[in-house]
Amino acid sequence: MNIYLECLPCFLRQVLEASKLATENQEIQKRIMKDAAKVITDFENYRYAPEVGRVMHSLVKEYTNTDDPYVNIKQENIDGAKEVYPYLKNFLHKKEDRIYWALKISAVGNVMDAAIYKNIDIKKAVENELDEEFNICHIKELKERLKEAKSILIIGDNSGETVFDKVLIEELLDFNIVYAVRSEPIINDATLKEAKDSGLDINTKLITTGCNAPGTIIEECSDEFKEIYENADIVISKGQGNYETLSEQDREIFFLLKAKCPVIATDIGVNVNDYILLRNI
Repeated sequence: MNIYLECLPCFLRQVLEASKLATENQEIQKRIMKDAAKVITDFENYRYAPEVGRVMHSLVKEYTNTDDPYVNIKQENIDGAKEVYPYLKNFLHKKEDRIYWALKISAVGNVMDAAIYKNIDIKKAVENELDEEFNICHIKELKERLKEAKSILIIGDNSGETVFDKVLIEELLDFNIVYAVRSEPIINDATLKEAKDSGLDINTKLITTGCNAPGTIIEECSDEFKEIYENADIVISKGQGNYETLSEQDREIFFLLKAKCPVIATDIGVNVNDYILLRNI
């Protein structure tokens, strides 16, 4: 997916947020923002928005000597998600179409971002989001694939979502599941640490993509990941960053996300905040 002009102010907003998390020193924050503005002027040299995001966040790490500015937020995300995990399991237990609702629960995990930042009632937010229908839902195509599939690759997104993804994975235990995360901390995305904290190592093989951007840039991924990606019977890609970097791939991918960004919503052809289960080909 191309970088749009509307992405540029979002880059600056994100890097300002990260700089404030990493340091209270306003002089350092100013230097970060000045360098970030220089990166923005060269945005046409990048293929994907997550590439720009990676450069932006590397500035924060470099200037503040902080490996993971979002470490506390990620832990809050996971702790909050664990609080609603019993509710999610009970909710799913009452449903007839368990695969559909497990996928919806997995997608709803994206609400953890807003819940933590806005200090809202997580359980109530999740209940409200579960009432929302998918705008695009290629569940029929996915179920057809599941009939003959043996292996599933799930490419994770943010840390809080991993607990919601656990609910999905527990409905797919008959399959060999690999769950892939970022190779190092970037924004609030999941790494191996957060995936293990959420208990995903119990029923899945955990790997990193080998890519340290807030997306999955195939050319930068490890040989291990690329082999699994190419040979998996089903690939489920979570979240917006993975959509931005994988939407033009020529293998079948099921994109599972909430289109929170107007640019991504426009690219897919849906409304902002719509839920999507999209088969790309």
